[in-house]
Amino acid sequence: MPALVLLHGGGPGVDAASNWASVRAGFDGEFRCLAPDLLGFGSQIAGTGGLRGPRAWALARARQVLELLDHHGLDRVHLVGNSAAGGAAALALLSVAPDRVDRAVVMGGAGTGPLPPAVPFYDNPTKRSLRAVLGRLVADESVHEGLLDELTELRLKQALRPGAEAAFRSMFADVVGGPPPVDLAKITTPVLALHGERDRVQPVEVSERLAEALPHGQAHVVAGAGHWIHVDRPAEFVKLAGEFLST
Repeated sequence: MPALVLLHGGGPGVDAASNWASVRAGFDGEFRCLAPDLLGFGSQIAGTGGLRGPRAWALARARQVLELLDHHGLDRVHLVGNSAAGGAAALALLSVAPDRVDRAVVMGGAGTGPLPPAVPFYDNPTKRSLRAVLGRLVADESVHEGLLDELTELRLKQALRPGAEAAFRSMFADVVGGPPPVDLAKITTPVLALHGERDRVQPVEVSERLAEALPHGQAHVVAGAGHWIHVDRPAEFVKLAGEFLST
């Protein structure tokens, strides 16, 4: 059974289990799935104080995934990377260790779009503001009210853990120097860039430009989905990703 590493997104208080709950069962029948908490989130906040800027975090997470593969004795895997945390980590891993990945799916622009104008949630760390942040991730909040309320409760606790705010703010730091950007033109791994038609976080054009820059990239727009394609269209997401990874 091929191995698949699921790399979650980067919102306040996120963890792997809650991020992938809507699709994990769909992948488990076809793949051996690993879904780690990425550095700076969930159980992986401690010891990340020296990282600043999105490129440094992406590279550190790529190294984290390599350590995970070595720990499990996996030579090659597939990747699914969600948005500016998991997607950017996936691209970084494809850059530094292309021999370890067969195929990859990334979502929501994979961190290649512009940084947000303000750090989400932490300037006003309330349940209401977090609920608003999460609401923007789906196409229609009314369809997911119960889930969004549940995630707000869970992620508020995690977002307010010691060290969580400092780590999160450092991910958006505009730093001079640091690791160079990933050279997309040198990534030879096949990559599918999925983007929700109704994404309110990043425009569809971000994923289209990403796919054009990758030698073996292709973009697919999921009709009716928001930034959280796997929540708005879980069955379609599993089908699209599974078929691409199994090609």
